[in-house]
Amino acid sequence: MPTISATDGTSIHYRVIGEGPRVVVLVHGWMVSGAVWDALVERLDATGLRLVIPDLRGAGGSGRPAAGYTLEQHARDVLAVVDHVGAKRFTVVGHSMGGQVAQWIAATVAERVDGLVCLNSVPAAGLPLPADAAGLFRTSAGDRGKQQTILGLACRQLSPEALETMLKDSAAVSEAAIQQGFDAWTAGGFAEKLANITAPTLVVATDDAFLPPAFLKQAVVAPIRRARLTYLPGPGHYPQVERPAEIAALLGAYLAGSAQA
Repeated sequence: MPTISATDGTSIHYRVIGEGPRVVVLVHGWMVSGAVWDALVERLDATGLRLVIPDLRGAGGSGRPAAGYTLEQHARDVLAVVDHVGAKRFTVVGHSMGGQVAQWIAATVAERVDGLVCLNSVPAAGLPLPADAAGLFRTSAGDRGKQQTILGLACRQLSPEALETMLKDSAAVSEAAIQQGFDAWTAGGFAEKLANITAPTLVVATDDAFLPPAFLKQAVVAPIRRARLTYLPGPGHYPQVERPAEIAALLGAYLAGSAQA
């Protein structure tokens, strides 16, 4: 499996699926790895696509340094992967905290991003949680019970098999990634950059208890010039796992509609 060295020397593991001319980068969120995209990828028509799926630092096959779990460093790590595969232009798809990373990338290298999809994305301004929830989330590293509680709160249509797969993935995420990543996504802090985004943007909302559609419309869609919202009723925070066929269809339609001439 290919890896690259990040700007601080951390190894970043990634997968490439397909050999098409259009590069689509899938950025996962907090407490999981790039494996969270597997069910979606199985159902996505990848004709003409090259899917690039990194594991963010602290997760999956990537290195587990003691520091560097900021949104900016995650974005730099993803861009290092994109550069390594030789993609001058690309579409970036981000889920949850990965949606923040995707927004950061689209705002920072706007000339390279030809499309942006934010799937139940945390806003650029962050998402502070109540003290009891924050305590649960921030101390969940390596704790199956806490991680199962979090997934139970977050998801609405997760099969027992999918839950078990996600718990195995989450168990391997480092404590630094859990704690510092939580601090990063709750704080956000780059809303002023969103005016730089030029890519056509699709924001996908579901029946997510943490990020309901009306909130995403105001906090994620409104600040981005060419953004629009689509709503998929039923699933919770992980629709690419809970309802992968529908999310694959939404993503496929977006990619077809925003295809470069």
